[in-house]
Amino acid sequence: MSEPDQPPTPDRLTDLLEEGDHEETAACLDRLGAAGVDTRKQAVRAVRNVAEQRPRSFERLAGPLSTFLTDEDRAVRLTTAKLFVTLAESEPAAVLPAVDALAERLADGEEFYYVRARCAEALGYVAVEAPDAVTGPDTLADLRIGLEFDEPEVKEKLAKALTYVALGDPSRLRHQVDSLAEHLDDENELVRYHLCTALVVVGCTHPGKLAGAEAALRERLTDGSPYVRGRAAEALGVLAGSGVEVESDSPLDDTDTDTDTEADEPPSFLTDRVRFCRRRLADGQSGSTPAGVGTVESVRDGTADVVEEMTSPADRECPHCGLALTDSAPPMCPRCGAPR
Repeated sequence: MSEPDQPPTPDRLTDLLEEGDHEETAACLDRLGAAGVDTRKQAVRAVRNVAEQRPRSFERLAGPLSTFLTDEDRAVRLTTAKLFVTLAESEPAAVLPAVDALAERLADGEEFYYVRARCAEALGYVAVEAPDAVTGPDTLADLRIGLEFDEPEVKEKLAKALTYVALGDPSRLRHQVDSLAEHLDDENELVRYHLCTALVVVGCTHPGKLAGAEAALRERLTDGSPYVRGRAAEALGVLAGSGVEVESDSPLDDTDTDTDTEADEPPSFLTDRVRFCRRRLADGQSGSTPAGVGTVESVRDGTADVVEEMTSPADRECPHCGLALTDSAPPMCPRCGAPR
């Protein structure tokens, strides 16, 4: 046991978390704020390890933990932001007391960009279950405007957060369609995918709003990624089903052929959505919606699996120089220095 005037050890913090003593755990976290940098780092890592196993045990600890988001040490802030991503993904309600702190880190243009990226990601997960708590005008502006200026790593997480904002309440982004469409040609595949996905979700509830994004979506039908092409086709199919006239002379005839890997069959993700779009273009509002395509529920249930497939080690390589990248590779390509 620690001396009364000495900060507790990370092991003591872990024990308290396991015991479920929230009051003493909060006091322990407060005392750890006065510990040395290495101890603070170890403490936050220990909390994250426990969070991966028992997120529900953190319902009353998000407030005390959020103080580490403003720690003077960048590594502590980053580890804390990652901790909130872990919590928000599995138990978003536990993160609600930390929403303002996460939004402040996101809004701080001087903050280390990986910290900002993880804060955006955590806010996105919370938005699915509690959109009113996250999607205020200022936070939405930070997410949207950041697409224009931020580092690639941040833009990827901002775009992901916008997808989850849409999943929480599609109406939140119905007036942002044109702004999102401006970034559909981003060099980052995941940014393009997430933004196309957000537009699909918005379109499922407000299909006519996609009319302003039609040209940008049509351009994505020739995207190098079959997953981006698939989402673009899905969005155009949703738009066609709204009664809005959609130009039928498009690259759809060729878009179910994976030009990057001609020897392989294109993924069913792409072919299913191309068929959906063709059917809607032919039949309009009378076209049927196949299971798993063109609904908010299908996106909510499937988008995480799609991203995992897109970023699987077998498919992961630097988009600039082609170097194969592994899970343990640094965030920058070791060959050319470009962001992963």
